Amino acid sequence: MKITKNVNGNQLGLALEGRLDTTTAPELEKVLQSSLDGVEELVFDMAELEYLSSAGLRILLGAQKTMKKQGSMKVVHVNETIMEIFEVTGFADILTIEN
Repeated sequence: MKITKNVNGNQLGLALEGRLDTTTAPELEKVLQSSLDGVEELVFDMAELEYLSSAGLRILLGAQKTMKKQGSMKVVHVNETIMEIFEVTGFADILTIEN
């Protein structure tokens, strides 16, 4: 998986490309742990994300909990495949999703 980081003041954008699964989730977790200090808005761009596993969902849920305390989080450019995963797991009701 490729993670492209874009910092703009107190906004952090993370573009995810490829597969977010058991193998790649720790990499995203490290990026989040080292990047969320002072961030008030976290944006995940999932335009190029092909697959999302339960390990990836766990990371998103953790990020959502952190951001509720210090600002907001949204997910943008969600493709059909990933949206279906969000709907089946109930994450569509938890996350702020914008296309």
